[in-house]
Amino acid sequence: MMYFSRWKTAGILAVCLFGILVCLPNLLPRSAFPSWFPTRQVNLGLDLRGGSYLLLEVDTSALLRERLENIVEGARRGMTQANPRIGYTNLRAEAAERRVSFRLTNAAQRDAALRVVRDLGLEVSLGAGQTGTDLDVQGNADGLITATVTEPGLRARASNAVEQSIEIVRRRIDETGVADALIARQGANRILVQLPGLEDPNRIKQLLGRTARMTFHLLDDTANVTAPTPPPGVMFLNGEQEGQRYAVRRRVEVDGANLSDARAGQDGRTNEWVVNFSFDSVGTRRFADVTRQNTGRPFAIVLDDKVITAPVIREPITGGRGQISGSFNARSANDLAVLLRAGALPAPLTVIEERTVGPELGADAIRAGIISLAVGTVFVFLYMGLAYGLFGWFANIALLINIILVMSSLSLLEATLTLPGIAGMVLTLGTALDANILINERIREEVQNGRSPLNAMEAGYARASGTILDSNLTNLIAMGCLYAFGSGPVKGFAVTVAIGTIIQMWTATVLTRLLMMWWYRATRPKELPVLHRPGLSILQLLARPLFRIFPDGTRIRFMKGARAGLIISAILSSASLAGALYPGLEKGIDFKGGIVMEVRTEGPADLGQLRNAASALNLGDVGVQQFGDASTVMLRMPAPEDEARVQQVVNQVRTALEAASPGLRIMRVEAVGNRVSDELFIGGMIALGLSLLAMLLYIWFRFEWQFAIAAIATLVLDTTKTIGFMVLFQVEFNLTTIAAILTVIGFSANDKVVVFDRMRENLRKFKQMPLEELVDLSINETMNRSLGTSMTLLLSALPLALFGGDALAGFAWVMVFGIVVSASSSVFIAAPIVLYSGRNRLRRPERADAKAGASTPPATPA
Repeated sequence: MMYFSRWKTAGILAVCLFGILVCLPNLLPRSAFPSWFPTRQVNLGLDLRGGSYLLLEVDTSALLRERLENIVEGARRGMTQANPRIGYTNLRAEAAERRVSFRLTNAAQRDAALRVVRDLGLEVSLGAGQTGTDLDVQGNADGLITATVTEPGLRARASNAVEQSIEIVRRRIDETGVADALIARQGANRILVQLPGLEDPNRIKQLLGRTARMTFHLLDDTANVTAPTPPPGVMFLNGEQEGQRYAVRRRVEVDGANLSDARAGQDGRTNEWVVNFSFDSVGTRRFADVTRQNTGRPFAIVLDDKVITAPVIREPITGGRGQISGSFNARSANDLAVLLRAGALPAPLTVIEERTVGPELGADAIRAGIISLAVGTVFVFLYMGLAYGLFGWFANIALLINIILVMSSLSLLEATLTLPGIAGMVLTLGTALDANILINERIREEVQNGRSPLNAMEAGYARASGTILDSNLTNLIAMGCLYAFGSGPVKGFAVTVAIGTIIQMWTATVLTRLLMMWWYRATRPKELPVLHRPGLSILQLLARPLFRIFPDGTRIRFMKGARAGLIISAILSSASLAGALYPGLEKGIDFKGGIVMEVRTEGPADLGQLRNAASALNLGDVGVQQFGDASTVMLRMPAPEDEARVQQVVNQVRTALEAASPGLRIMRVEAVGNRVSDELFIGGMIALGLSLLAMLLYIWFRFEWQFAIAAIATLVLDTTKTIGFMVLFQVEFNLTTIAAILTVIGFSANDKVVVFDRMRENLRKFKQMPLEELVDLSINETMNRSLGTSMTLLLSALPLALFGGDALAGFAWVMVFGIVVSASSSVFIAAPIVLYSGRNRLRRPERADAKAGASTPPATPA
């Protein structure tokens, strides 16, 4: 166990050296490295460097409407041009039924009408390599014809629209010069857009919010534009000027998809800003034919269902070039040119979630994260060195390598480090030492049992390995559930903690063992420096533990208070559940939807003035409160029912606040629609539920069912108390605090597994000991480990609560409370449940005389 061959030693050192080299590019700019050097770096998230996170949704209902309108127009044209002409009445689209229907005036023409409509079908994939049409066309003997858009057809159209929209969004953003933008598909009909470093996303949102579909139509001179409804084949569209209305033929003469270029410029005669465009070969030929055949007639240029201009065709235009004029300025002309060059979206996009962070706020977050990480590292290092002596310092070296390897792993993945990710690294400081504490406690026990130094180290690692595996797997289960159902930065937190957990298992069981082996070969000690001895030199004392949190050799009868512990826990959990129902949790924007804006004024903020400015918009109850210093203000308001209006509301509030307080800066904007918040809430609850279920199954598999029931019951009680803490102190319930609760669950399960593992070992070791005594013994033997791990977690979480900033304060305080609750529940809840449920199953009823002799283990020296 303690032997390391040369190749194994070389491999361990190579891994550490590789991790250091991979981390170096994160400390220096890319330009400092030669071109051949592989510089992979961790990217800073939007909450650290500033920028915008936009979640766009493709309006699939618009796709259906457009498809039905095309079918109506195609059917009208086909039956009119048929020979003989097919008579029909009541041709209409029924969006709710996804169909087009009409009735023939002569039922004998049914077959001809069916052929016309079926020819309008588009080929789609039906799965399993089969293809078919997207229309289900039916006709009855009474002459009723229906054409229904099939579900596979609608899905295929929506999927194609999303893929096409992603490419068009990417082209539009690239045209604006935003660097390192991330555009990716999310779910069936959503697009995720991350724009790092973008201070004001309004222009981008305006560009992405416009369909920018340009088409060219002839006007119908015979239609009465004042009529309430247009005649068949015609639509009434508004113009640029108020009150303008045009009767536009539905047939598209030339499609904007045939544009090859569009550029903003100025008209040489009027100096007005215009957009000059040119067609490809297909568009040039079609444009020339239309203008040649319709000279003297008005020709409308329609953009997003609005007539931009409707000039009269004076002569055939054969060069494939044209000009759009209107009330443009330099920026609007350039934006329209960008839209036309990038292409039209197949369906409108709606911003249903926005999170914008200003660069100044990002710098504050980085500073707070670095301070928290530095202070937590110092506290944890000092605790381990003073509590475990030389072996504690070996654990600190392994922890330092662990942090380097975590950063190198994130660099290789080119992951994005967010504020919750920094929180995950801080928590890794505490959890990474859990395995070292287990090993050191085991080695200490073996020394007290009289083993030689080498045998004590071998036995310590061997006996701790199973417990380390069990305890860390429970934490990985929680992080897996969080990653599967979390969103955005919370996934980064889960990845960071999971990577740190896997790496610390290696550093704790392999790297520290190598360091111990080097030390042992160099010194050949007669005893290990794990026990405090008086009369030693200062250097010898520094190599030994200076204190113990819990005295050795204790025989505290914890189970005397088992019933009281369960009753008190039940009362507290019941009160917590009642508080969760009334007054209820303070749901954050993630789970209740709404709009949050953090603004900073040039001087002390006038809360009343800002409140009046926002309330005057009549957008619902507006909450305004000071946030941090006197110049920073947080505004909260409900989201409108129509998610398409969320961005409109954000812009209205922004304009009103800037007018009320000149010089005001928008530091942060979060806008989450009601539907998205419901989805996030359901995902968070599923993550919590599945993590509990997965841990139940794992502990049941590894232990007896009594242990599994005890663990899950305790985890549920710990979770309810944590929720009660959040209700009592009005901590926001959001995705970040869900991450904190899941981390607490992982730690709590970890702690229970360690105690259960010692119970299982003692059940085999002391076959005649009464179960109550055995449970007490197991708790006493593992108390130093439980308190030690709790202490390292507290020392890493407290700096996060104190210095991590407002964004992570709730997360950190929930962690602190959860650590305290979890440490106590292992003793006063989990152990009593095992005792009561396993009294007649884990142990047969003992005879009175069986409680003496071999049933009681010998006392070990302190």
